Amino acid sequence: MPTVIRALLAALLPLLLWALPARAEGPHSFVADAARAVAPAVVRIDTERDVARTAFDPALLDPFLRDLFGDPSGTLRERGQGSGVVIDAGRGLVLTNAHVVDSVDAVEVTLADGRELDGMVVGSDPVTDLAVVRIKAPRGLQAAPLGDSEALEVGDWAIALGSPYGLERTVTLGIVSSLHRDINSLGFADKRLDLIQTDAAINPGNSGGPLINAGGQVIGINTLVRSGPGAGLGFAIPINLAKGVAAQLADGGQVVHPYLGLQLVPLTVRQARENNRDPNALLQLPEHDGALVQRVLDDSPAQKAGLRRGDLVVGAADQPVTGPSQLLQQVEHSAVGEPLALSVIRGQKELNLTIRPAALPHPG
Repeated sequence: MPTVIRALLAALLPLLLWALPARAEGPHSFVADAARAVAPAVVRIDTERDVARTAFDPALLDPFLRDLFGDPSGTLRERGQGSGVVIDAGRGLVLTNAHVVDSVDAVEVTLADGRELDGMVVGSDPVTDLAVVRIKAPRGLQAAPLGDSEALEVGDWAIALGSPYGLERTVTLGIVSSLHRDINSLGFADKRLDLIQTDAAINPGNSGGPLINAGGQVIGINTLVRSGPGAGLGFAIPINLAKGVAAQLADGGQVVHPYLGLQLVPLTVRQARENNRDPNALLQLPEHDGALVQRVLDDSPAQKAGLRRGDLVVGAADQPVTGPSQLLQQVEHSAVGEPLALSVIRGQKELNLTIRPAALPHPG
């Protein structure tokens, strides 16, 4: 082989080797590495609460039947289960779903190493379905590394950890199927969430557990599954939202959500035209995409601002509104008591209104 060719190959060989994909060290996949990084922070949560017994029909209150079936009065002890993830080892803070610990009397947290500890719910926010549980931080408690849910792209790896059906240390793999999935489109009108959709298997008991990326960072909190004839669809709360809510709940505070006092439905140009062609239509609708006001609540910020049934909101805070979810996003990002500019079509006129959101009342 000529000396010149030999020298050229010697120079190119390191570049060729650098361009080749790195060979995995050891027999394990990236899934195993990612799960190993987070698994010590994943916990199982067992709950108990008293619920009223379902009363028997009065016809069954015969003394003989009472002896046979027991006294129908009193309460039953109901047990529930979910998952959680340690987000602050020093303070013993565990992040989970609000529905996992809703109205419970007792909370038991089982760590990844099997230790069982009493927990206390220090804060819960039903609107975002997030809650924080505190445990007495034992030696060796490990918090999970938190990622950036805003950096996600559809097609990224998604790994779900938790205790589905009580089966602890379960790991399932999928991808991020969609981002910013509006929870209202899934039938939850009392929530305000843009969810991460994934095909990683999520089942009862996974609720509150982490959804992680290929690098072993928490990108979401598993909250919901929709099953059907085919594969189930899983949904997780983005971790960037969860971090902000958890910071408020950790000190026993309540999360403040601005609200306008409107019931809204989406309206498209096609729907408006079909309605307007109907001679029996009760109302002529603006032929424009937007959020149609179906009802204005009494004594609400919307009523005080002069909004009416049939108004079509097409803009908020100088951003276009093509449906209720866009308006709710702008409301959620607004401040209580501060002016929020709305663009509204009423009949054939476009109006500019100013509304001051109030704090969403907490139930009870």
